[in-house]
Amino acid sequence: MALLRVCTSSIFVFIIWRLIKRLRTPNSPLAHILGPKKEHWLKGNYHRIFQDGLRYNLDLVQQYGGAVKIYALLGQEQLYISDPLALHHIVVKEQNVYEETDMFIMGNRLIFGEGLIATLGEQHRKQRKMLNPVFSLANMRDLLPVIQPIANQLRTILNAKIPADGSVVEVNLLPWLSRGALEYICQAALGHSFNTLDPTKDNEYIEAIRTLAPSTLRLVFLRPFIPMIVRRFSLYWRNKMMDWIPSDALKNLRHVVDVMDAASKKIFTEKKAALENEGLVGIAGNRMQGKDIMSIMLRANASSSDDDRLTDSELLGQMNTIIFAGFETTTTAICRILWILAERQDVQARLRSAIRKAKRDYADAQGLSSSWEDVELPYDMLIGIPYLDAIVRETLRVYPPTSLLSRTARQASILPLHQPIRSASGEMISSVHVPKNTTLIISILASNHNKEIWGEDASEWRPERWLSPSGERLHLGDGEVNSTSGVSLGVKNGVKYPGVYGLMMTFLGGGRACIGFKFAEMEIKQVLTTLVPRIHFALPASTDRNGHVKEIYWKMNGLQVPVVRPPAGDNVTAQVPLDLRKVCEQDFVVNQPN
Repeated sequence: MALLRVCTSSIFVFIIWRLIKRLRTPNSPLAHILGPKKEHWLKGNYHRIFQDGLRYNLDLVQQYGGAVKIYALLGQEQLYISDPLALHHIVVKEQNVYEETDMFIMGNRLIFGEGLIATLGEQHRKQRKMLNPVFSLANMRDLLPVIQPIANQLRTILNAKIPADGSVVEVNLLPWLSRGALEYICQAALGHSFNTLDPTKDNEYIEAIRTLAPSTLRLVFLRPFIPMIVRRFSLYWRNKMMDWIPSDALKNLRHVVDVMDAASKKIFTEKKAALENEGLVGIAGNRMQGKDIMSIMLRANASSSDDDRLTDSELLGQMNTIIFAGFETTTTAICRILWILAERQDVQARLRSAIRKAKRDYADAQGLSSSWEDVELPYDMLIGIPYLDAIVRETLRVYPPTSLLSRTARQASILPLHQPIRSASGEMISSVHVPKNTTLIISILASNHNKEIWGEDASEWRPERWLSPSGERLHLGDGEVNSTSGVSLGVKNGVKYPGVYGLMMTFLGGGRACIGFKFAEMEIKQVLTTLVPRIHFALPASTDRNGHVKEIYWKMNGLQVPVVRPPAGDNVTAQVPLDLRKVCEQDFVVNQPN
């Protein structure tokens, strides 16, 4: 108990010191930047931004422009950025100045180890150099057919729940798509199957990965104290704190991290042994044939020079990082698309017809005699279906799975703006002075909804914006005019966002862009082309005993969280209940060529 009092006192003193420091600061270095008033002495505006904050985030930019002053925890002033030129400087041109925050780096290192999202500077660049070729198009082409059985298994499971007589059954898709995404990334990344699609088989590692995000979100307001605790207390005393602090959330997170660490070390040891024995078939069996990401990475690392080679701890860090990063966001994206298809029956029918045409064309070209629904498309044909591509891009633009990221200015800098903003004095300014140690919030959401770049209908979900008048994919960056809005897609007067995917900021850009975005795109499209031909999706229609119908609502809590609104739901439990039935001929576009 004495240790608990010491820990509590240390945090209390830290809070008081930060508050006194704020009060003693004579002039705010960001006083000239407009923004909303501080709403809470402890939370500032953070609770409005990070808790069900879709409308609040978009209204900030609408009212104040691409650079806004906000108040973080303990009243700390931060910058909220969505201006395209400013973001180009942050993530590309001056990425060595605007680095990940200490809170982000240290927190991720405690959870994942020395992976990509827990390193900076030269160490991060070395890791990136090693991993970039692992996610090449050639490797994705090789990987696609080996992981197709996962999508087939998911379809079989859902089909088994659907009545054979053509009637409807309500199914909560979230747990099944979550299990499928986990199996995808575990087999693709580790060459290891945890049998996640078999509900009769429990696995502690899988349960740990699934509960990691909710566990960390429950402790979001403790994250700012991580750097102080790591710097002031040894590992021994940090473990003692975890023992003594009466927090179920902390103890659960500790258990999750311990399970992940033990499982990853076991798999890593087996993979290294396979490499040394020149087997490299993976624990999933001969089917993976050493094509999983971990096997490729271990081979590349073994053949690297001493200067470029990663340590075992760095390789271990990549394992849990890739698993976590490739699971939560992909699940959210697929759930969102299926929800949209359930809401927009015309879109669902058109997509199903487009998939049918692509599969029939490929079957005819290859002389295949199997049913078109069972045809497995190769990588380039899968990625290239225009209407499917438009749906995926538009969903990731309007509804990015992760809406906000942060950076810290390691030195004072001048941040130029594409669109001038009005200062507190009333004058229009085209740049912002960023003091050293200022935290900046990168608004992926507001960037993707920028009306100047994406058109007046930027907040409207409209996949046709990605298509030419003839229905072909637009080639981004070549100035081609959009089919209906008459503007060049994603570009305005030569200005564009520095996004690595579709000129949007969903997967970020620069040296810390999402390294696995090609795999995520491939998985999303493979799941859709497997499920949509045989399963029809609709919004829930049945009523409960009180006559209430389930209404799905998406909360923006940093991550997108689907819930069911009261009175039919509790507005808390994550779920995506949809009505499923078998597809019939009426579920295709009328008069669509076969």
